[in-house]
Amino acid sequence: MKIAIAGTGYVGLVTGVCLAEVGHENVVCLDVDKQKVDLMKDGVSPIYEEHLEELMKKNYEKGRIDYTTNYKDAYKDADIIMIAVGTPERSDGSANLDYIKKVAKQIASSVTKDTLVVIKSTVPIGTNDAIEKFIRENLKNKVKIELASNPEFLSQGTAVMDTLNASRIVIGVESEWAKNILEKVYKPFNQPIVVTNRNSAEMIKYASNDFLALKISFMNDIANLCEIVGANIEDVAKGMSYDERIGSKFLKAGIGYGGSCFPKDTKALHWLASHNGYELKTVKAAIEVNESQKLRLVRKAANLVESFDGMKVAVLGLTFKPETDDLREAPSIPNIQYLLERGAEVVAYDPVGIENAKKIFKDSITYTTSIDEAIKDADICFIMTEWKQILNYDISNYKSKMKRPLVFDGRNCYTLDTMKDSGIEYYSIGR
Repeated sequence: MKIAIAGTGYVGLVTGVCLAEVGHENVVCLDVDKQKVDLMKDGVSPIYEEHLEELMKKNYEKGRIDYTTNYKDAYKDADIIMIAVGTPERSDGSANLDYIKKVAKQIASSVTKDTLVVIKSTVPIGTNDAIEKFIRENLKNKVKIELASNPEFLSQGTAVMDTLNASRIVIGVESEWAKNILEKVYKPFNQPIVVTNRNSAEMIKYASNDFLALKISFMNDIANLCEIVGANIEDVAKGMSYDERIGSKFLKAGIGYGGSCFPKDTKALHWLASHNGYELKTVKAAIEVNESQKLRLVRKAANLVESFDGMKVAVLGLTFKPETDDLREAPSIPNIQYLLERGAEVVAYDPVGIENAKKIFKDSITYTTSIDEAIKDADICFIMTEWKQILNYDISNYKSKMKRPLVFDGRNCYTLDTMKDSGIEYYSIGR
């Protein structure tokens, strides 16, 4: 069985490599960038993801996976074509399906045999129906084409392990033919398979992401109230976590969620509901709380310092979460912009996100891969990402190296007592 995958981002590349890892012997990943393709053939991943490069090298050497820019060769004799391209948000919050439509047009002109087309990208409900109709109307050859929905549930930073050890595999199909093919594809993973129709599978993805986003925003909202009434959000979260109906995950307060999924998917589902004459009040609230939360810490600092003008400000962590180089919708971005607009001299630390940060801030800030260098002679320090390097850092250095040991922690990396005992002026979230 030949499996072609359009797109080599977090979803497409990880999916392709993991399919090869479980034993599929004819997987080809397609990208328009030749330089990127050449690097992948050499075992170099275009994204930072643990374990990915070693599996790329292993399965490429075994001949199970290949990379190409030639969509005609990739698609023409494929049994399955998986679409894993981006669906970025438009200015109105709706999902941009241009990349999916481009792939669909290429498929229609290239396939020479009966093919199952699988959309792995996060797409609005009804997209599979529309893309199936489009491909069938534009087919060059007389072949059978059917669409299936197969959303991913991986997290950046743990994408490989999330794929190989998924809690469930969701497939949305409209025929036994499509169901049987996908069950055969995923049988080697030995994971629970949830079979629905296509619209339900599309909704499962949005509903799952938006529920988690809502959970984060709820905890951040409660954290803000904790500060006002003198409660500790970590104690509150611990007490809540013992209730199996709530669970322990996504209860950590901070300065909001970011990344490629939660911000985009909450806005897309809210837009879809509005477009159909319905208001998702809970999702709307999650979006509003998150946007406000991102700047909560820097605004708190603004009330405690006379001015940021001329201040050396250390920012620790740039990516939206640890173990990834992704800065999409990262809270660090509006915070750094806020500081720059007020005249601050920003020195930023991140172990892997600097190159992507340079695409955003260029030379307006100073970059370093050393926490020591970032905080040296700094007037104030903001923690934006809970990298293990920050969690395990010798906190005595904040007092010895900073001009003033003033730390604002957006991820609650340290205990209040430890920072107080070390003589550090310390502010966090919900404590």
